[in-house]
Amino acid sequence: MSALLEVTGLRAGYGRMEVLRGVDLTVGEGEIVVLLGSNGTGKSTLNNTVSGLCRPWGGTVRFGDRDLTGSHYRDVVKAGLIQVPEGRRIFPNLSVRENLELGSFTRARSHRVANLDKVLEIFPRLRERLTQLAGTMSGGEQQMLAIGRGLMAEPRLLILDEPSLGLSPLMVEELFGLIRRLHTDGLAILLVEQNVGLSLETGQRAYVLENGAVRHSGTCAELMASDDVRRAYMGM
Repeated sequence: MSALLEVTGLRAGYGRMEVLRGVDLTVGEGEIVVLLGSNGTGKSTLNNTVSGLCRPWGGTVRFGDRDLTGSHYRDVVKAGLIQVPEGRRIFPNLSVRENLELGSFTRARSHRVANLDKVLEIFPRLRERLTQLAGTMSGGEQQMLAIGRGLMAEPRLLILDEPSLGLSPLMVEELFGLIRRLHTDGLAILLVEQNVGLSLETGQRAYVLENGAVRHSGTCAELMASDDVRRAYMGM
């Protein structure tokens, strides 16, 4: 499987504090890769550095045949690398339709109508709420909206940062069903999640970050069988 995203020796931080300490990570075409780690280990910093929201201190980020190291976030989006951030970050005072259409502001604008139909086919509840203000919807519906907004940009790779945070168990199951459907459709996904069990059941490979560096990596089956991972992240 060819590498779509290839992160090599990535270093980044804030002020004088180094957060990422030489991270290596790859995501193949059409692959779900899971990124695990406790709070404060650098997961969001990695996402934001890859997405062009944080400047790297060192290392490289390659996406397809392009070197995106240090690129502006608009250029990262134009390349097809789209992040759905932790906390959803929807626009609460805009309608569902307006939030979705903003997803195609930088990329795939000419396909906006067709992509809107595709997103609404995936999320029928959003079709029922197109004119509703996004801030008045439930947490699960807002997460659907955030993912739908990302899909409007025709991503080649979708980064999902803590998508199940704050959702009911039923909505979590529905969310992971959606992730599996997107994978079946050929979309590559970097899944950053606290729900370790479901994530490892869903993905193909996984990385575990500790103190800004990769502590464990391998197939999801290998990490699921690891005593260290089971004790540290699954309470087993």
